[in-house]
Amino acid sequence: MSIDPTARIDGSAQIDESVRVGPWSIIGPGVSIGAGTVIESNVVIRCNTRIGKNNHIFQFSSIGEDPADKKYAGEDVWLEIGDNNILREGANLHRGTGVGGSVTRIGNNNLLMPYVHVAHDCIVGNNTVFANNTGISGHVEVGDWAILGGLTGVNQFLKIGTHAMVGGMTHITNDVPAYTIISGIPAAIRSINVIGLERRGFDKETIAKIREAFKIIFKRNNTLVEAIEQIKVMRKDCEALQVLIDSLESSEKGIHR
Repeated sequence: MSIDPTARIDGSAQIDESVRVGPWSIIGPGVSIGAGTVIESNVVIRCNTRIGKNNHIFQFSSIGEDPADKKYAGEDVWLEIGDNNILREGANLHRGTGVGGSVTRIGNNNLLMPYVHVAHDCIVGNNTVFANNTGISGHVEVGDWAILGGLTGVNQFLKIGTHAMVGGMTHITNDVPAYTIISGIPAAIRSINVIGLERRGFDKETIAKIREAFKIIFKRNNTLVEAIEQIKVMRKDCEALQVLIDSLESSEKGIHR
């Protein structure tokens, strides 16, 4: 274990012997940190935070702070961070609230660029990218492989679908379906994320099916219920469409259209 002598570590913290902690960092009670993780200088890990393996948390990040929610009354709540995540300078991740499930969760292989804010009770999947100054409000869910451009703001209780891409400086006020690109002021769905899907190994036939499903939802004046039923018929020839169907059916706040 390599802990700088200026760091302050609570006696209850469980830190793997391979972890490195930089100068002036503070690690509070109820914190566990897995093998290979690097904590740079001036990082505060407040309390009740479980951090997995091979993460890299850069300087001036605030991790596991009390949730910024007036309903929070000091109850025992947590932040859980998976493996292989990169949290760049000034990242700010809050613990959950008792009324919101008590846990904020970050998955694996995510990149959170400088000054990203993840509020209480959020669930972030795997392989996501949050660009500089992105902020997601409480209770937001972000699916695997989603990309949020710089200065994106997401309202509370919303869902960003798997493989979706949000353009920079976009204000998200409704759910964003899987596979789509959304951008602009006001925000509008533009197309499917073709380049992202190609980079992740989707074949041309599958992308063509997703493109056809996009037209059914956004170009043909169907109600959302009608669109979902039509896409379900197509699903037998394209398993990837189930991800889109799940994204649409799980929407509680309505989708951007």
